[in-house]
Amino acid sequence: MQKKQLTIFSTPVIAHFLRLVAFVGLKLTGWRTVGTPPKLDKFVMIAVPHTSNWDFAIMLPVVLKYKLDVHWIGKHTLFPKPIAWFMRWLGGIPINRSSAHNTVEQAAEAFNRSRELVLLLTPEGTRGKVDKWKAGFYHIACKVNLPIQLAYLDAKTKVVGFGPLFQPTGDFDADMSTMLAFYKDKQGIRPELTMGS
Repeated sequence: MQKKQLTIFSTPVIAHFLRLVAFVGLKLTGWRTVGTPPKLDKFVMIAVPHTSNWDFAIMLPVVLKYKLDVHWIGKHTLFPKPIAWFMRWLGGIPINRSSAHNTVEQAAEAFNRSRELVLLLTPEGTRGKVDKWKAGFYHIACKVNLPIQLAYLDAKTKVVGFGPLFQPTGDFDADMSTMLAFYKDKQGIRPELTMGS
């Protein structure tokens, strides 16, 4: 098992400062948080809907409030030597998409070599309007037998937070239907780009 690496979310002074800024930011903008994340060392977390660059700014305070050390996956080309340490400090995990091991396998390997890992993914895969989710997050969770935390923001009610913790059953269609049903009434920052709108 790998020793836990410090990230922006776990570096003591920086994380405390960001937590304070995030708290003030939420108060000033009128957003409120709901729910709590699971007390688990490892899980997959999805953030839906993803329609704007502002999504990150709104979700970040929630991640900081609950002291989640969140990670994300990105193309290995985003991690060139001079800045690789910085990208990892931001929570990045490099994935080589040209490798014989696909993204799901490489993400599963990251879970297997870590004592603690919260992997945040956006199933829409883009801020543009989509007709269906990318299923990588689901296959990763199944591969490592971990639950999926359904995180969300709802622009119409100005609520951001955590919904249910979902344990995949292996029945892809039924599981997707269950998760999509939870997000059905959640509206993105740009309503016209929200899936199903």
